[in-house]
Amino acid sequence: MQTSNFVLNFSHTSIDLTKKIAVMGILNLTPNSFYDGGKYQTEKNILKQVEKMIEEGVDIIDIGGESTKPFAREISWEEEAKRTIPYIQKITSLFKIPLSIDTYKAKMAKMAIEAGVELVNDISGLRFDPCMAEVVSLNNVFLVLMHIKGTPRNMQDNPHYDFLIPEIISYLKESVKIATDAGINLEKIIVDPGIGFGKILEQNLFILKNLKELEILQRPILIGVSRKSFIGEFLKLPLKERLLGGLAATCVAVIGGARIVRTHDVKETRQAVDLVNAILQSRI
Repeated sequence: MQTSNFVLNFSHTSIDLTKKIAVMGILNLTPNSFYDGGKYQTEKNILKQVEKMIEEGVDIIDIGGESTKPFAREISWEEEAKRTIPYIQKITSLFKIPLSIDTYKAKMAKMAIEAGVELVNDISGLRFDPCMAEVVSLNNVFLVLMHIKGTPRNMQDNPHYDFLIPEIISYLKESVKIATDAGINLEKIIVDPGIGFGKILEQNLFILKNLKELEILQRPILIGVSRKSFIGEFLKLPLKERLLGGLAATCVAVIGGARIVRTHDVKETRQAVDLVNAILQSRI
């Protein structure tokens, strides 16, 4: 696959995805996220976590103000903004680290970009809000297009696919077309197969096994498996004991072509993907 244009140029840094795996650290500013909901609710705790992730080698911090775990209720963009914007402004004033906003709402994305965010992580692949593509295009920021079947409220109600990988590729191709038709630069686009978003255990495993097929899209692949339920379901483990399983799945994803990995556990993930990448790029 041709990867010469897989470079993320942010305000204060550039990430060459042909040379390294980018680690995207998760910062959930929500009371009900599936793993760390309610943990980061004060400015002191939030800034301390940002500093910790930077020290551990994070490349991008992905900030979320609404839980998109299965069956989570939708909140307004105003509530989402209330939870995130003041802290985005504070983080950008103190740290030179690229920020991403995990949202599918155009108004929320616009406010986050104005506050300093340089990447929009849209779980719907531009399907939930018809105004999102225009917001991203006008502001020329990076965009993650994720595949989802249904919505967070119903995505785990017996999701069915006739042809899993082809259907994901088709969905993401259409999302890329929506984006480019709106004027979004193709080189700003990242794709994500959406592990756990309308997929059961066997489907998640199959996606990871066949991730390389997504290279047909010719865009950097992002993968997020951190602490997810399929790990606990397979290994029969609670949330707090899913780190090693998540690292194993992440390493498989990197071998399969993922260039950005999204995680709650920056230190451990950084070490794991750097070693895998060194092995893959080794020459004698």
